[in-house]
Amino acid sequence: MTVASLASARPLLRLGGAAPGGLRLPDAAPTPGTMYAPRGVWTDGERLVVADTGNHRVLVWHRWPEADGAPADVVVGQPGLLSEGPNVAGTDVVRGLNLPTGVAVVDGRLVVADAWNHRLLAWDDLPQESFTPPTWVLGQPGPSDVEANAGGEPSLSSLYWPFGFGVVAGCFWVADTGNRRVLGWRGPHLPDPGRPADVLLGQDDPAAREDNRGGAAGGSTFRWPHAVAGDERTLYVADAGDHRVLGWTPPPLDADRPADLVLGQEDLTLTDEFKNRPQGARRLRFPYGVVVSGGRLVVADTSNNRVLVWRDLPRAGAGVPADDVLAQPDMDANGENRWDAVTDDSLCWPYGLCATGELLAVADSGNNRAMVWQL
Repeated sequence: MTVASLASARPLLRLGGAAPGGLRLPDAAPTPGTMYAPRGVWTDGERLVVADTGNHRVLVWHRWPEADGAPADVVVGQPGLLSEGPNVAGTDVVRGLNLPTGVAVVDGRLVVADAWNHRLLAWDDLPQESFTPPTWVLGQPGPSDVEANAGGEPSLSSLYWPFGFGVVAGCFWVADTGNRRVLGWRGPHLPDPGRPADVLLGQDDPAAREDNRGGAAGGSTFRWPHAVAGDERTLYVADAGDHRVLGWTPPPLDADRPADLVLGQEDLTLTDEFKNRPQGARRLRFPYGVVVSGGRLVVADTSNNRVLVWRDLPRAGAGVPADDVLAQPDMDANGENRWDAVTDDSLCWPYGLCATGELLAVADSGNNRAMVWQL
């Protein structure tokens, strides 16, 4: 595959906002087929789930949509497919959501990063009925609690703006963004509610939450860790605020240590943004999404309005160049919708990613839609 071949690719499916030939604004009220700034997406090639973040809900398609713009079957976080508002307009924090971001099915259970309620939620399966209550909560003492760090100081069992999560090397990892750290629970399944994390990355102490440990960036610090991914050999973390992706080979399952890999920067101490400059294949600006599939590493280079692909998983080093670019004509372009009108194959602030086989799902947040591409 060459750079040009992926740059000219077109999506197989578009859900949510259409491409009207101009700026696409969100609808005044939600419908079963529209979205407002979605930031998370999941698919297994047969079903689809989208975190419709701005509408404070999660949309579920139990069967593969037959056409662009197809309506969702089920909504989580709202009593129906026509309502919106954080925590059901403040009336139900048990079944409501407040700016959900990461979504995935783990061990057959739907897991949602309910970011601004400072918790993760799970359902026993992919809900068949709208407004089904969750059966599991992580980061809060109970289903009615929504304060940052459970109303106290950070601990190994509390969360502050958890935006992303994933299972890597038999460990359940959470990007605890507001605490500028990544937490890991060892074991093949979701941890029991209230169980403290086994691994702390990015801070010296469970009670600390400063950017980059209160100093300069390094190989074991974060500013805004937002997403995690990997395989049995390497853990990748999208450190959006430092404009980089870090990698650990092998994954740090026992203790915190500096990363072995940095993408987007020339070394582990740099955090340069390179705003509005030709970006090339080595630069990242606010990378909010990362996923591993089929031996590839895929990164949502959010502020550069593109998705980058490494055909072989980088394991160590600095500034390893990407091989392919999606939704821009070349590696130097970075404009929102290519500095033009919204089109069927352009991106504006892509966030969440999910890859399965040859399929790549992208939460195209700025265009209020989710798309599926074939790599």
